[in-house]
Amino acid sequence: MDYSIHHISLVVSDTRRALAFYCGVLGMQTAERPELGFAGAWLQVAGQQIHLLQVPNVDPLNGRPDHVGRDRHSAFRVGRLADIEQCLRDAKVAFTRSRSGRKALFCRDPDGNGLEFIEI
Repeated sequence: MDYSIHHISLVVSDTRRALAFYCGVLGMQTAERPELGFAGAWLQVAGQQIHLLQVPNVDPLNGRPDHVGRDRHSAFRVGRLADIEQCLRDAKVAFTRSRSGRKALFCRDPDGNGLEFIEI
C-alpha cells in the first residue's frame, strides 16, 4: 500500500490567535473549510493540510518536556531554517535546536502543540 499524509489536526483554544501564529509568524496560507459545527481553520501546506480545531483540549498543558523533540510533534521540511528562526525570533517565540546536530529546530505554538522544522 502507498501512504501519504493528507492532514494533521491540532487542538487550539483560540482560532484567531492560532492563525496569527501559523499565518502571521510562519507564513502559512488558509484553505477552504466546510462548516463543522465548531470553530477552527484549515491551512494548506505543500499539498497537505493542517486542521486547527477549536475544541476542548484533553491534553495537559503543563508538565510537557522542555525540548519538543521529546514530545509528540509535527515535523515540516523547510528550504531555509534560518528564515523560520528569524520569524520565530521576531515574534519572540522560544525554540530549541536539534540535539542530534541535524539542521532542525523545535518550538510550540500558542496552545503548546509541538512543531519541528527540518532544513532540506
